[in-house]
Formats: sequence, structure tokens, C-alpha cells
Amino acid sequence: MTRKHDDATLTARAWPTAVHEAKPIQHYGAVARLPIALDASVCATSVDNLNQLLADTMTLRDLYKKHHWQVSGPTFYQLHLLFDKHFNEQSQLVDAIAERIQSLGGVSIAMAYDVAEMTLIPRPPRDRDEVPVQIARLLHAHEIVLKETRAMARQAAEAGDDGTNDLLVSDVIRTNELQVWFVAEHLVDTPLVAREG
Repeated sequence: MTRKHDDATLTARAWPTAVHEAKPIQHYGAVARLPIALDASVCATSVDNLNQLLADTMTLRDLYKKHHWQVSGPTFYQLHLLFDKHFNEQSQLVDAIAERIQSLGGVSIAMAYDVAEMTLIPRPPRDRDEVPVQIARLLHAHEIVLKETRAMARQAAEAGDDGTNDLLVSDVIRTNELQVWFVAEHLVDTPLVAREG
């Protein structure tokens, strides 16, 4: 089927095929058996844990971007840059966690509405908050992530899932602990300039 339109020739095969409905190749919650020398039940447990952590890490990442855009005050520049740096580091964790889920044979969550349903981190208001409120919210979110990650790391170690344990300890815990330190130091009550006298 070819038709002429002025000087252009349109061919039916050039039209994109838009398939919106198809059978999934793997359902969420199902674990595909991969030859990684781990029992399917170990993989399934790690996938469930990691999907929870993924939802919370995505939420924490997005909190950093919200506060990056909305920060104000005398430490605006420093926090604007710090929040963006932490956003990028959390984005790397998101990718590493999602890829670990897939490598265990699972299906990682990916969409904002799934994250909103699953996250343990309280939803922030749409409003623009003062810096101490932003920092307190970030520290609370980090604490949630660190608490669940430590428990998940122990569980993965006990089950022999060394890859998941390594990701959780070497990447997630260490990155979050360092970010807590950098953010928490902004709450120390010291003057911006030295006092005379």
C-alpha cells in the first residue's frame, strides 16, 4: 500500500506498530530460575526485600531533588550542590538495587505509583519548607533506609546470598551513612561568622 502525497511517497510499513496490550514475559513477584547457585526461595526473599529498599531509595532520591530545588537561606548554594550530589548518588543506588533484583531472577518496581504505594518513608508536603525541616526529613528517611538495610543484609548473609549482602553493606549502608554525616553537620548550632570578644 503506497500512496502519493504531493511529492512524498508514504508507505504503510513505515508506520510504527503501537502495541499497548501484550502478555507479560514475567509477572511481578515471580522469580525466574537463573544458574546463580542460590535456592529459589533465597532469591525470592532477597527480591522482596530489595524491592522494598528500591521503593524507599527512590523516595529518598526524590526527596533530595525536591529539596535541591526548594532550598533557601544563607546556606543555599552549599546545600543546593550537596542535595544534587546526594540525589546522583542515590540514583546510582537505585540502578544497582534494581539490577540486583533482575540478576536474582526477579522483577524490579519501576513506576512512581508503585513506589508511592510501597515506600515506608512519609510523603512530604508539596510546600517549600525551611532548611532545618528539609534536613530533618532527609535524616529520618536515611534512618528508615539504614534500619531496613541492616536487617536485610543480615538476612541475606544468613541465607548465603553474598551478592545481595555485599550490595547492601558496601554500597547502600556506606553511601547512606556518609550522606547522613554530611547532612547532619548542617544542623550543628554554630555561627556562620566568628564572634568578636
